[in-house]
Amino acid sequence: MSKIEVKEDFPRIVVEPPGPNSRAIHGKAEKYMKGYSTQVRLFPVVFEKGKGYLLFDVDGNTYIDFSSGIYVTACGHCHPKITEAIKTQVAKLVNCHDFTTPIKYEFLEKLASITPPGLNGIQLYSDGTSAVEAGLRACRAATGNFEFFSFWRDFHGKTLGSVSLALMSPDKGIRSPGFFLAPRPNCYRCPFKLSYPDCGVYCMEFLKRQIEEESTGRVAAIVMEPIQGWAGSVFPPPEFLPRLREYCSQKGILLMLDEILTGMGRTGKWFACEHWEVIPDVMIIGKGLGNGYPITAVVVREEYKDVLEEISASSSYGGNPVACAAAYATIKVIQEEGLLENAQRLEKVIMKRLNEIEKSHLIVGDVRGKGCLFGVELVKDKSTKEPFKEAGKLVYQKAFKKGLAWIPAGHILRMSPPLIMPEEVACKALDIIEEAIFEVEREFGY
Repeated sequence: MSKIEVKEDFPRIVVEPPGPNSRAIHGKAEKYMKGYSTQVRLFPVVFEKGKGYLLFDVDGNTYIDFSSGIYVTACGHCHPKITEAIKTQVAKLVNCHDFTTPIKYEFLEKLASITPPGLNGIQLYSDGTSAVEAGLRACRAATGNFEFFSFWRDFHGKTLGSVSLALMSPDKGIRSPGFFLAPRPNCYRCPFKLSYPDCGVYCMEFLKRQIEEESTGRVAAIVMEPIQGWAGSVFPPPEFLPRLREYCSQKGILLMLDEILTGMGRTGKWFACEHWEVIPDVMIIGKGLGNGYPITAVVVREEYKDVLEEISASSSYGGNPVACAAAYATIKVIQEEGLLENAQRLEKVIMKRLNEIEKSHLIVGDVRGKGCLFGVELVKDKSTKEPFKEAGKLVYQKAFKKGLAWIPAGHILRMSPPLIMPEEVACKALDIIEEAIFEVEREFGY
């Protein structure tokens, strides 16, 4: 892995953030743009540049990026090899609809070389929800069936089909017909109030019964995030995905895994499903695929390639030459710089420290992680596990003020450092997090 010099002057806060320039610029932008993420609403800083694992705001502050731009910049901000690939392609050709270009072919071949065995039918998009929708259409076309089962609090996108796979709210209207939600396997907060492993992975048995009782027998696919992202880095019990794969194969149901967040080395392997040696029928890839440049993909097994011809799969911007150049360069950087291996090293360092933090703090109920994907769950009481949302908000804001850019999720704090991050920088970030937890505990009298 190429080395980035670790300096002692970061994070470096010269003006308490969000500073006056951030507030002024964000305030002007807010006159026009609405619908900001919680991340921004809680801390409306304005960034103007990034380098590697650092972000710089308009007030002269320097932050450690512990979010990778919401799981996107796996290779860090403005990686020189990826930047150069984009600049070179922009000077040649930006878009030609879905015609083949040399860089598209090279990228497709490269992508097929890292996907699980047998998954080599590919279509390209510019955003995650479009790829999810294409995956749903492919599952329907491949099976002739029309129903889908997914899981509580998984997140798959913001268009009608992808929203119907997830948590609904009044603004979204009703769930589309044929979409059903099952309890998500979550051993820390078991929906059945059972304890692993004595439960016998009852969540899988319940899913089977639910499909028997609720479906018409025309299930096209079961759709799942192998590790929940938006809901707080939630991991299933180790037996769940292999049993789900076996069940789908027995019943002629396709398994569609949404690896938009967990793919491209985020968990220390190219794709999270590899941790369980599970190969899906359909896989959705995004976020880290272009290291910040918009490109996503739906990938299907060899035997389902032809269905991509049946579903009007092409799009205006999907697979444009610049996006393909960014994605091709991203895969090469991850390979050449040993970033999967670095993510595995970071996992050991960060999880060791997070486990120590859990033992030392009364409001830390659970910590979990794999590769460069982590979650810290804050609770009011470790025995009752009551979510501590107020603490989640404050810890997030206090750590950000100290120079850590990261991700809130209510009472759960999410962390996704770039795969390039040195161990000593990760340790600095964890120092900031623990300091923020200490301060919040004092404020609430713990």
